[in-house]
Amino acid sequence: MVVLLSLLAATAYGLGTVLQQKGTLQGDDGDDDGGGTGVRFLAGLFRRPVWLLGGGVTALGALCQTLALRTGPLAAVQAITTLSLVIALPFGVWLTDQQVTRRVVAGACAMTAGVVLFVAVGSPQGGTGAPSATAWWVAGGCTAVLAVVLVRQGSRRSGSAQALLFGTAAGLGFGMATALAKALTGQFSQGLGAVLGSWELYAMGAAGLLGLAMGQAALHTGALAPAMAATNSVALLSSVALGLTVFGEKFTSGPGHLAAVVVGLAAVLLGIVLLSRTPAAVDPAPAGPGSTPVPLR
Repeated sequence: MVVLLSLLAATAYGLGTVLQQKGTLQGDDGDDDGGGTGVRFLAGLFRRPVWLLGGGVTALGALCQTLALRTGPLAAVQAITTLSLVIALPFGVWLTDQQVTRRVVAGACAMTAGVVLFVAVGSPQGGTGAPSATAWWVAGGCTAVLAVVLVRQGSRRSGSAQALLFGTAAGLGFGMATALAKALTGQFSQGLGAVLGSWELYAMGAAGLLGLAMGQAALHTGALAPAMAATNSVALLSSVALGLTVFGEKFTSGPGHLAAVVVGLAAVLLGIVLLSRTPAAVDPAPAGPGSTPVPLR
């Protein structure tokens, strides 16, 4: 059931982001203020049915991912939902005239093989459902410090270097938000009041906002490939690290299994880099919020 829910989440994320991309490309209604990043542009998106439909489908994906996290290991769920980058390809060809080149096919194959190897052979095992306060303080502190350093360094640079640094900060935010979502699922059995009163809910919102803000800042540089690659890669690596350190998750013991984990992660990261270089269907000039797939959690 965990694998099925994770695949459903990946499918919803893939379709949802392509629908939102299609919505952002419908720029003939005068909403865009020229840069694709202004308030008029963002407000205009909420008047586009296709973009709103994409948001609804993406929300459905988030629900499926949360249900998967309730019983599944953080590392495994995050790895499987990362396949949304692959699943988005046929939807992109169908809905937004995306081009699938040999490099893109190679990236999709590498990513799929890496996820299968990571999940099937590495076999991440769930740890504790209630991490200690110390573990959260250490993880949160490290994430915050790294994010501040990345943002400060990124603000001093431009172009691809800035996109890489901001995208890395976004990945840290999304990774932490996913980990907090897993912790929040432990409150579901206690009712809505327990969920609304838990600190994890508000910390998850703050981490998600960090990821969203930094992701949009990375996209605003116009260097889409490094922004996408950094965000998605770091979100996955951050989730794996948090699964091991905060939740005490473990991989199947033995050198062969550990090698499979390393090789699988390497293949996934290679696939992300290759897929981030998917040729644009239109002039990439209007690169802004929503003009590329939303970074994966």
